[in-house]
Amino acid sequence: MKGALRREPLAGIFGVLGLLVTVVVAVQSGDVPALHDSATIWVVVAFAVMIVLGEWFHISAPGFRGAAPIALAAAFGLALTTDLPGKVHLPYGAPFALAVTATAMALGTTVRVAARRDTSLVDTAGRFVAIVVATLVFRVAVLGQAPGSPARQTLGTPEQRAALLLGICLLALVTDALFTSLLRGLSAGANVRRTFIEEFRSSFALSIAVAVTGVLIALAAPPLGIVALPLFLIPLVLTLFAFRRYVSIRATYLQSIRTLSRLTDAAGYTPSGHSERVAALSVQVGRELGLSERELLDLEYAALLHDIGQVALVEPIPGGATVLAAPADQRRIEADTVAIVRETGVFEGVARILEHQTTPYRQVRELGEEIPLTSRIVKVVNAYEDLTAGARSARAREAAIERIYLGLGYEYDPRVVDALLKSLGSSAHA
Repeated sequence: MKGALRREPLAGIFGVLGLLVTVVVAVQSGDVPALHDSATIWVVVAFAVMIVLGEWFHISAPGFRGAAPIALAAAFGLALTTDLPGKVHLPYGAPFALAVTATAMALGTTVRVAARRDTSLVDTAGRFVAIVVATLVFRVAVLGQAPGSPARQTLGTPEQRAALLLGICLLALVTDALFTSLLRGLSAGANVRRTFIEEFRSSFALSIAVAVTGVLIALAAPPLGIVALPLFLIPLVLTLFAFRRYVSIRATYLQSIRTLSRLTDAAGYTPSGHSERVAALSVQVGRELGLSERELLDLEYAALLHDIGQVALVEPIPGGATVLAAPADQRRIEADTVAIVRETGVFEGVARILEHQTTPYRQVRELGEEIPLTSRIVKVVNAYEDLTAGARSARAREAAIERIYLGLGYEYDPRVVDALLKSLGSSAHA
């Protein structure tokens, strides 16, 4: 929900425990720079400020995984930076770097929540896991650095150092995607492998940029000092503004689609709000079935536009209920809907969903036909909304579900119907 902290208790518990453990370990290990070490203190403060700002300028959009690229790149820089100009060694080790990062991330997240900005604890916890992996692998496994002492190993040539640091960052980012996929998959009962692939695919390009930025900050710190931090974060800042503009364009797209979907309502072909109800419930069902954010976005677009082909009818279907129309009429409305959507030239994925919105499920079971899961969701949810005619009484719901059960396994996918029932149960108790 916009402007709210999402209900993710497991990630919240993990985040609080992570903050407490890292701070306690840093203090107990003695891995805290002395106050008179001004160079180290200013470096740490600069990194912490950028992490807080990066958490505030969090980016997210429908169809994309939430991210805080500035915060993550700065945290990587803090973990991987060991020297300043003049061969000045930074004395802190892994515990202190993690404690500073955890505190800064907690502060940035708290400010977002206080400002009622949309915040995902799963994404935040995933970023912290990535930073933990990068910090421990680099400072403990590679450098053999004990808390409060300088590193005991060197990293070879600059090229070897750069390759090693980049590999560590990429490993950390893969761990982030795996961790968040595991949390989301377990909470939704979805396929963790599929969720991981979608998470990794949606964040791949930005993850590469974040990893490269963190490595550049660490490599440039010895000759440039703390100036390397803002210098190499500038490209990410520009990327952030470009992404926000892209999100604004996508929001305009969605607004245009919602306006177009109301055309059948205004013309009297469908009950008022029918398409929006189908879209909202379809997204709920899609989440129950573990669809990725990209698939959910296409599903929402398709559900909003699924009845637009009715505008080509000479006479409206009574109540706009396509589920009660003859199969030939359903296919004609489907064909007109797909033709209208394809005329836009930008919704090919949505058109593919709508091509099969009236196809009986038995053609998957008996003939092995490939029908997208999203198409099966639209078919089931549209049937439910047509049969309830917008009514929300218990009797109307029971009658609609009973009618759908008559076509279970023949017209409707049993797995989708089960997800519909779970979604309706969640809505009833919300």
